[in-house]
This record gives sequence, C-alpha cells and structure tokens, in this order.
Amino acid sequence: MLYSTTTPAEKRARFRASLASGRLHHLPGAFNPLSAKLIQDKGFDGVYISGAVIAADLGLPDIGLTTLTEVATRAQQISRMTDLPTLVDADTGFGEPMNVARTVQTLEDAGVAGLHIEDQVNPKRCGHLDGKAVVDVDTAVKRIRAAVDARRDPNLLVMARTDVRALDGLAAAVDRAKALVDAGADAIFPEAMATLSEFAAVREAVDVPVLANMTEFGKSELFTATQLESVGIDIVIHPVSLLRIAMGAAERGLDTLRAEGSLQSEVAGMQTRARLYELLDYEAYGAFDSSVYDFTL
Repeated sequence: MLYSTTTPAEKRARFRASLASGRLHHLPGAFNPLSAKLIQDKGFDGVYISGAVIAADLGLPDIGLTTLTEVATRAQQISRMTDLPTLVDADTGFGEPMNVARTVQTLEDAGVAGLHIEDQVNPKRCGHLDGKAVVDVDTAVKRIRAAVDARRDPNLLVMARTDVRALDGLAAAVDRAKALVDAGADAIFPEAMATLSEFAAVREAVDVPVLANMTEFGKSELFTATQLESVGIDIVIHPVSLLRIAMGAAERGLDTLRAEGSLQSEVAGMQTRARLYELLDYEAYGAFDSSVYDFTL
C-alpha cells in the first residue's frame, strides 16, 4: 500500500550484491509509476528510467531539453512505488562537474539505486541518432570523478555511458570505457554497439558490470537474453519498449473510436478493471481504514 517499504539504501545494497553474481539482470523501462509496479509484479530484476521516455512523456524530443528537476521528480515518483532497484538516465549530468555532483545528490535523494552519466556534448541527443558529438576523455573523466566523489551512499551505482563508438569506432569505445573505470565508474554502458562481438570486446576490457541497451529501431540488433548472457553482459535495458507498446495500443484505439464510434471491439485487449485494482492494491487501502471509504471490489 502507498509506497515501497524497502528503503533506498536497502535497494542499493541488494542491487550491488546481485550484480556481483555475474548473471544477467533485466531492467525494463517504466514510463510511469504504475508501469513500475507492473514490472515488479512480473518478476523482473529492476526498473530502468529512461531520459528519452521522460522527454517523450512531456511531448519533447530527446535532445537535452529536460531539466534535472523534471528527471528527479519522475525518478522519485517511480522509485518510491517499487521494491526493485531503479537505474535512471542522468544524461550528461546537466552541466559541468559541479552540476554533475548536484545531479548525483539530487537523484540519490530521489531514491534511485543507480544512475548513468554520458560523455556526449551538452546538450545531448538520443544515443541512437546520427550527428552526436562527444567530449574529450579528460572532460568525460572529470564528470565521473565528480559523480563518484559526490555520492553519500557508497552503494549508489555510478555508471558511465560512452557514445564514442558511433564517432570513432570500437577501439575508441574500449579505450574510453577503461578510462572511465579508472576514474571510478562502477559499471559501463557502451551505447549503440553494432554487433554481439562488440559487446563482448567491451566486456573483456573492463572488470565492472556492463550494460546492453536493447532499444527498438536503434543501431543495435535486438539480441536475446541468452545471446547477451553468453558474452557476459550483466544488465540489459529495454528503455522505451513499454511506452512504445502503450502508445501503439492507444493510437490503434483512437483509430478504432474514429472509425467505429465505439471501443467495443477493443475491450478484449484492455487491462480489466479488476486487474488494475489488483495492481493498485485497492484491497489493502480498504483494510487500512474502511471507515474512510469502502474499496470493496
């Protein structure tokens, strides 16, 4: 009922311990707090909070228009609704090293278990778009050092994302990943890898967890969990998938309403009222104080 009874500190400690197991962790992307509850209900390992999804939810493209306040607000709303660890996209840290430090502490206060900082030029753009630009390695390293130094909970996972593969190739991405680990990164997110062997090359180059981004319509093939696990990937995210599925269904529903004047033909594919109430745990609210209102299903 209400919010998670697992503290952020407990979620972070559990996430750290679980990542040490070396198995693959599945983190679907939540587009709102209710979808985070569904991800937990279905037995996944964690929840990803995508910057692209936050921007799209605001009706904006993913080109660095969102603010730290907007990201932190949504991160808190999602994190407090689930017992699972949440990993949030912190873009470039919203500025220079001091801004990165503030970003880390603000997101830490929002209750996330981890965050990733990327090496794109600010303002950034979606990692699977053309025309990206990255900062030099010194600037990228300073961002990660600032992030690591700023955290107050040592179990907060500071992940470094590098977008350099799209500009300078795999060898540059491997070198950058090594430099970011040396700077203190707890995990590496090599963005827009083209093949499974490229993921394997990054995995072999560093001794920290590696994340694979399986976003649809992007630069990477949609590898299966088995394929990713075979090359030692530790975390796989599906950042925009649930939003795309939900918006696809919404668009089809609106088309049906325009064409047929009713949604009767769509009802069979809808989440039922009973299932929604189950996910929201109406019964627990009723038991908490039945004198306020009767939530009997």
